[in-house]
Amino acid sequence: MYLFKTPHPALRALICILTFLISGTTYYTYGGASNTNEVTLYTAYTGVVVDQQTKEPLVAATIAVQGTNISTITNNEGEFLIKIPSDVPKHIINVYFLGYADTTINLRNLDTTHVIIGLETAITELPEVMIDSKDPATIMRAVLKNKGINYLDDHTIMTAFYRETIKKRRSYVSLSEAVVDVYKNPYTSKNKDAIKLYRARKSTDYKKLDTLTLKLQGGPSSTLYIDVMKHPENLFTDRMLETYEFNFDASTTINDRLIYVLNFEQKPQIQELLYYGKVYIDAQTLAMTKAIFSLNLKDKERASKLFVRKKPSKAKVYPTLATYTIHYREKDTKWYYGYGSIDLVFKINWKKRLFNSTYRLNVEMAITDWKKNTEQVTLKPSERLKSSVVINDQASGFSDPAFWGQYNVIEPEKSIESAIKKIQKQLRKLN
Repeated sequence: MYLFKTPHPALRALICILTFLISGTTYYTYGGASNTNEVTLYTAYTGVVVDQQTKEPLVAATIAVQGTNISTITNNEGEFLIKIPSDVPKHIINVYFLGYADTTINLRNLDTTHVIIGLETAITELPEVMIDSKDPATIMRAVLKNKGINYLDDHTIMTAFYRETIKKRRSYVSLSEAVVDVYKNPYTSKNKDAIKLYRARKSTDYKKLDTLTLKLQGGPSSTLYIDVMKHPENLFTDRMLETYEFNFDASTTINDRLIYVLNFEQKPQIQELLYYGKVYIDAQTLAMTKAIFSLNLKDKERASKLFVRKKPSKAKVYPTLATYTIHYREKDTKWYYGYGSIDLVFKINWKKRLFNSTYRLNVEMAITDWKKNTEQVTLKPSERLKSSVVINDQASGFSDPAFWGQYNVIEPEKSIESAIKKIQKQLRKLN
């Protein structure tokens, strides 16, 4: 059995497990997600967001319904699906993406399918005088100091869509999805956020997984731990100026506002395996709007020890990629967790085998709606989704096209859809 553990105490909720093939599946549907009603009528719109000049798809662009907290993001092909309840009088959406001018569209003037939205680039170079007057490390200190001012200070209940995929080489071999409620505490609170599972499904092609199945333990909880403004100790500790070097990159914009872009990496003399990446900071409020960071995996042996607890004696397992992404959204001058993703790659070298095995795990969670938890309702221990959960074990089946009902989800890529069809075809043959 392979047991991958978290690479850093700050991300201890993220544990990957590679176990021997197991059989048996269960379908789970829990009590309704808090923000929605199963009988709600809605209009669904599909489309694609692209660069206006190059026509290249924009990945993880935000589509938000004006005047509401309803939103979704585009998939890796720039495609989106958004469901707007009938009681929302104006079907107006705001579309924005870092580095592009945001746009507003009245969907009632368009067809419900094949909506093509082109965004214009809006790159702004940071004036040299501003660079000279701002020290990047000082900015980072201010970002953390202003957390209580810039981020949600309310208890909220957020509806979120979660997806986790596993690839063996270039082929999708497993897909798990879920709708969850996130009971989120204020950003100044030290209390942990809680998750309630509402609905989940999966599709797995065990034949392509050889004799082993790769599973991710932690599920949606993993993506909450990369909320670095809720858990700054996960990335930027009190010693961050001793361990990291910061420098300016070219600035950009979002929602017509200037964004500082700061690069960071561990200092050469630091031997610990830490992170490197970029943070995006609103120049006006000094709120972090986005972060992309990766774990330093240059020392293969040390990286392996960080991840692997147990493995067969005939195999060596190395992490070759560990990248984390977090996007924040703004509502009424307050920022909050909007989207998080984790991308992991493991290489398995078998003794006396000519070819190696490479597995890629990706998890992502997008907040699709939220409301204030004014009465500070909490979950009972029995209702909480444990951080040790394996979503892949929780559900099965992709046969019902209306499975998600009115819930907003991230559109699957064509390659994922193709994998689902192949898996279903093989399962029909077995039955």
